[in-house]
Amino acid sequence: MDPLHVLSQVEYMLAAPRPELLPRFSATAAALLPHRAAAMETGDCSRLPIKVHGDPEITGAVTSAELQRLGALGVPGRAVVAEETLGGKRRKLVVLTSAPVIGKGAMIALVPAEDEPAESALEFLAKLWDIVSVTAAQRATDPEPAVLESNIAAATARARAITDLGQTHATTLTSLLSVLRSRRLGDAAARQTATDLAAAALVELRSIADRDQELSAEPASAAFDTLVAQLDPLKRHNDVTVDLAGPDDERPLPQDIAHTARTVSRGLVLAALERGSTRVRASWRIDEQRLLVTVRDDGPDVARAVPATGLTERITPLGGRWEVDAVPDWGATITAVLPLGVRETPELRPLDRLNPRELEVLAGIARGKRNRQIADELALTEHTVKFHVRKILGKLEVTSRGEAAVLAREVRLESVS
Repeated sequence: MDPLHVLSQVEYMLAAPRPELLPRFSATAAALLPHRAAAMETGDCSRLPIKVHGDPEITGAVTSAELQRLGALGVPGRAVVAEETLGGKRRKLVVLTSAPVIGKGAMIALVPAEDEPAESALEFLAKLWDIVSVTAAQRATDPEPAVLESNIAAATARARAITDLGQTHATTLTSLLSVLRSRRLGDAAARQTATDLAAAALVELRSIADRDQELSAEPASAAFDTLVAQLDPLKRHNDVTVDLAGPDDERPLPQDIAHTARTVSRGLVLAALERGSTRVRASWRIDEQRLLVTVRDDGPDVARAVPATGLTERITPLGGRWEVDAVPDWGATITAVLPLGVRETPELRPLDRLNPRELEVLAGIARGKRNRQIADELALTEHTVKFHVRKILGKLEVTSRGEAAVLAREVRLESVS
């Protein structure tokens, strides 16, 4: 394998916007491991922790419960080949997991097109996924302000209605009805079978709910411990005294709040050092429904003790505000006040419900293209385009292509060609 080609592929993936990470990794992996579909679960994205790519007959049926079970099989740094369920069917899968120093890591499952993947290909992909996921985890810990604002809307909508729970409810209820209506089971056997099904379903529902909480939030003390690890090199290799005081609180923080609190803490500490401070203290405290991120310093130049514009852009989408107390020759105390509850649920824009491929298909619909024309433009089959059109109409809650096209124009969807 040409080393320059390998490096160019790594560069291609590392430069990917987050929505494009899975498609790019899948395209690169396909040269070594041809596969029909890929599904990814990341612990560092509260907006879309599950992403899929490939054959819609598989990806359209993937659930978080399936990915949770696959994640438990993974071994960081190794490719695990196993017969497991994905997309509602038992399949041979290749599972890649990571465990970066910062972040919760990610898991990707590939559905190979070949029965026996080559060992050399598996080893290479495991190493490649390690490199890619480490960078992805680092990005997740420091999201852009626009991403934060979008995350609030999407995560709130996701918390209101988890599709997987609805699917599990439907399956369980159907199974229970089948048992109770069965003429082959006596009353006692039917009751016992129905009881077993209900008990198993409750366990699974609780497991999914717990997993959803795990992906959306982290304990305050654990979030602060991550900040301590990030600032450790600065403490060990700097003559300035840096004290860190955690919240000593296990209440869960939404991930967007935790990420922002760490970013603000690091930024304020570094700004204090640049102002000539010799002692800095950073602390977190939870007060009712607020997280208070406070940085005190003894720097003499308090005229510059104003939070940087970039930090203000971080806290504004979350409803945060500053409290600044600066006294000449005594130092400054700067506190970021971050509400822990969303003040008012932001409106989720209709197109936020669509994945990149569905947006491309919708762009074709908005231009008046038929399915065959859209398929030719996007190098897809007409059957696949029909599948995407059905998903688009359902997600946008419209009943016709015309309604979808009007909605696309109203939000000024730019053509993707």
